[in-house]
Amino acid sequence: MLPSRGSRVAALMAASAIVLLAVLALLYAAVLAAAYWRQEALLFQPDVLAADHAFVEMPDVTEVRIAVDGAVLDALHLKLPHPKGVVFFLHGNAGSLASWFVNTPFYRRANFDLFMIDYRGYGKSTGRIDSEAQLHADVARAWDTIAPRYAGMRRVIYGRSLGSDLAAVLAARAQPDLTILASPYWSMTDLARLHYPLLPAALLRYPLETFREVARIEQPILLLHGDRDELIPLAHARRLRALNPRATLVAVPGAGHGDLQEFGAYTEAIAAALDALPPP
Repeated sequence: MLPSRGSRVAALMAASAIVLLAVLALLYAAVLAAAYWRQEALLFQPDVLAADHAFVEMPDVTEVRIAVDGAVLDALHLKLPHPKGVVFFLHGNAGSLASWFVNTPFYRRANFDLFMIDYRGYGKSTGRIDSEAQLHADVARAWDTIAPRYAGMRRVIYGRSLGSDLAAVLAARAQPDLTILASPYWSMTDLARLHYPLLPAALLRYPLETFREVARIEQPILLLHGDRDELIPLAHARRLRALNPRATLVAVPGAGHGDLQEFGAYTEAIAAALDALPPP
């Protein structure tokens, strides 16, 4: 007996649904594979500068090259005549020193030297970022290059956005006089869950777990966060603040993620924290 027309249609629809599900599964698998292997392209957005790029000339700023494993990092160093100490600055995931090393008048007024690096592949730094461990090793190498010059002076580690985890890890090891985390995140895993909820956390090769380090910092911590930050919600900073009694959180009214530095409450909080450091 031949199947009825209705049963043939039902069978065809079932087969089509199976094919569609198979295609969707393959597409999802391709997306997951791309997310796993191309995480660097998603996380890091460098501005690449020509090797002969000349930064804005300032008589008290020198360019420094730091050899790391398989690459050379470029850095800028603001050096004042008689500084109170140094701010070691780890910038965010986009741009380069050309766009980040711009607030030197503030540090001159505070009488603190400023030392800022470009990560691998950023600006004039060579190489490329391959792993979280490599990032931390590069940051530690840069710190170990500059910190001994400030023995007996105030040493501050500052991390902004992406750099907040790198700064927290370094601060937990180096125990500077002050750690500043601006627009910090609890972990990159939490951020990925917020912005890419369909991606399994197990695929993330850069978990960047800031929370694990904040509790281990033994000196004052200043957390700065815009209350209108839609990329990294203020709740991340609030959770970090609760981990350490030495931490102070300043929520900057009206500030988002990229414009935090444009608000007076931000610069006032940093100036007050630097001024409050005891003399060496």
